Amino acid sequence: MSTKTPTRFQPVLDEIVATLRLQLGQGGTVASYIPALARVDARQFGIALRTCDGEEAGAGDFETPFSIQSVSKLFTLTLAMQRMGDALWERIGREPSGNPFNSLVQLENEQGKPRNPFINAGAIAVADRLVSQAKAKGGSAKADILALMSSLCGERIDFDGEVAQSEADTGFRNVALANFMKSFGKIDNDVAEVLDTYFHQCALRMSCRQLARAAAFLCRDGAHPIPGEPEVTGERQTRRINSLMLTCGTYDAAGDVAFSIGLPCKSGVGGGIVAVVPDTLTLCVWSPALDATGNSLLGMKALELFVARTGLSVF
Repeated sequence: MSTKTPTRFQPVLDEIVATLRLQLGQGGTVASYIPALARVDARQFGIALRTCDGEEAGAGDFETPFSIQSVSKLFTLTLAMQRMGDALWERIGREPSGNPFNSLVQLENEQGKPRNPFINAGAIAVADRLVSQAKAKGGSAKADILALMSSLCGERIDFDGEVAQSEADTGFRNVALANFMKSFGKIDNDVAEVLDTYFHQCALRMSCRQLARAAAFLCRDGAHPIPGEPEVTGERQTRRINSLMLTCGTYDAAGDVAFSIGLPCKSGVGGGIVAVVPDTLTLCVWSPALDATGNSLLGMKALELFVARTGLSVF
């Protein structure tokens, strides 16, 4: 798909890459608890954006595909909101967790109701809703997820089978979370089927360019990134997704991210972060080495640099 390069932002992205290149491999650690991610070279960094009117720019390793991990929760939430509307929130909260993204303690204290859709328990609950919706139509939740992502990008998107298997082989905490929710009656479907959907969504393989494009509906009041395609979400739903990203999208670092960056963000332990400037652009950064909260170390620095150089913020 041909795109124009926005001359306003390309120099900014080039400067960010030049500034951070010397820090590659100097701090943070890759997500070693998932074997397929432990082998990823930490000395990579990419950044890409897409403006509201469809212009794209990128720098560094912005065309390199990576495992998007929890960034996928943004898109499965979108799909569930399309299908269920406000009924989705009967079993899922909308509050920041203030705890690690895979906390069992919080889930027990709240009788199996996940605090928000962006922690692991919440995303597993969303996957359960998608499985139910797909079954009712004789389809597959995994196929629905691929169809959404491919539509948003305008090109084929696939799962990384090795990563999905690696997640399934080592995702003992996620198995515990799902069974715990099942014991409280908060999961309707077979736990193994729900987790298979969840592990595959986390194993979506995309580049910074593709993710910035896929998320572009969030800066367009829900309008599809590709002209002529149907609306993705309504303006009200889009506003709600962005607000959840701001308050819950970066694990238990959401307050610090809002303070230092001031943009709705959704991160993943694959090192990707998607950020939204409403009515202006979407941005994706990627660097595999993570900080102590599970967010990309250089990705966060890149977002701070971008905001400082452009003055773009929701505040």
